[in-house]
Amino acid sequence: MSSFNFKEFQDKLSYHFRPWQRSFQFWVRAAEIYAGYKAFQVRVSFVKDVQKQDAMWERQHELAAEKIYAMCSDLGGFFLKVAQVVGKPDLAPAAWVRRLVTLCDRAPATPYDTVQLVVENELGRSVSEMFETFDPDPLGSASIAQVHRARLKGDKDDVVVKVQHPGVRDLMMTDIRNLQAFALYMQKTDIKFDLFSITKEMEKQIGFEFDFAREADAMERIRHFLYKNNTKSPVLVPRLLPDMVTRKVLLMEYIDGIPILNLGDEIAKRGINPGGKIAATAKQNILKSLTLAYGQMILKSGFFHADPHPGNILICKGSEVALLDYGQVKDLPDNLRLGYARLVLAIADNDPIGAAESYRELGIETLSKCEDEQKEMFKLAQTMFDTKLPPGVVMLQPFSEDSSIKKIAVRAFPEELFSVLRTVHLLRGLSVGLGINYSCAEQWRPIAEEALYLAGRIKDKDRKTKGRRRHLLRRSFHRE
Repeated sequence: MSSFNFKEFQDKLSYHFRPWQRSFQFWVRAAEIYAGYKAFQVRVSFVKDVQKQDAMWERQHELAAEKIYAMCSDLGGFFLKVAQVVGKPDLAPAAWVRRLVTLCDRAPATPYDTVQLVVENELGRSVSEMFETFDPDPLGSASIAQVHRARLKGDKDDVVVKVQHPGVRDLMMTDIRNLQAFALYMQKTDIKFDLFSITKEMEKQIGFEFDFAREADAMERIRHFLYKNNTKSPVLVPRLLPDMVTRKVLLMEYIDGIPILNLGDEIAKRGINPGGKIAATAKQNILKSLTLAYGQMILKSGFFHADPHPGNILICKGSEVALLDYGQVKDLPDNLRLGYARLVLAIADNDPIGAAESYRELGIETLSKCEDEQKEMFKLAQTMFDTKLPPGVVMLQPFSEDSSIKKIAVRAFPEELFSVLRTVHLLRGLSVGLGINYSCAEQWRPIAEEALYLAGRIKDKDRKTKGRRRHLLRRSFHRE
């Protein structure tokens, strides 16, 4: 008779109940944060002095930031992605940003013994057979995978080995469904925006991230497009090692560079004045390269890298930009690609009527709650789909009564547009971090116009930016 293994029984029980434990932790913490803000709104309404109100709001944001940080840090996984989206200078209170920005790429690493097993099971050979060197310490660890630097036997160049964390998928799906339920509640009570459709698109996109073979195909497709359509690609895309790709392991070339978050430190280390012309030119070139690449991908191809958060961007020699991690990509249908091209033209041309027409064409359904509907609708379009915020707006505040989202309720938002929305907001966060105030709509205008012309939506005589592209690109960038 075999002896009862209590430790094994305990591990199985813990594994079975883990999703329930995570759900309980999320709802308890989310409810505490939400209730704190609702109670605070009542307290602050009795204070008439504006300066006192501001000081009170700052303190409330600091308290909430600590709780949000603790929740995202403790739960990890999907909530690290939530922190990346929310913790941006233009989107969240400054206290949130200061706290959440430190969570980038802070996912706990899988032990090397487990990594070795995954690599060997997926590739069918031992690590010592395949690799001359394999660094057991990861270069970085994110919510779904971690990456190691290595060198294949017989090669002189280093490679990057991306390895999926075992067992993380089920937990992330649990997290997403909890967030969907919370989003449904929020859109019915406080934020008049179709948040549920956004979380459904997030569920679809993150589901794709667990297939590295799909990611490899996406990386090759984008690399081919950018290198084919430019004399020199605006961004570097890693070369794939096609014979060493499975659903859970991916090998690609190693690109030497520094994370964009460390750019300021690197500039100072080299003795360059961070506020001087050399630093300003380098930052402008970096942002220009990223924006041009995204304009071409979204408007010309429709197939684009949909996750330009700082952890996926390296700055290489000569201010060249490398774009990493192709797990989240989006293939926009032509009707949405061309509808968005019309919206870009409307925003760049300061055309409120064109913006309202583009919203209808894209299937964005709104309900007005204000007198000057056209003005607020255009302000909402700028806020959602341009990197340059409307005049007088320094941060998105969906709870504020003056917010465009309070005045113009977004009742329906196409799920497939979320990736465009998120990309624009991540680009805006990068521009704020680099101290550059610019409009991606202005820079994308020639690309949008060309896309509409090639699709037969506008005639040659109606094109405004033909032959003026370089001037427009220069004019689009202004230092704050």
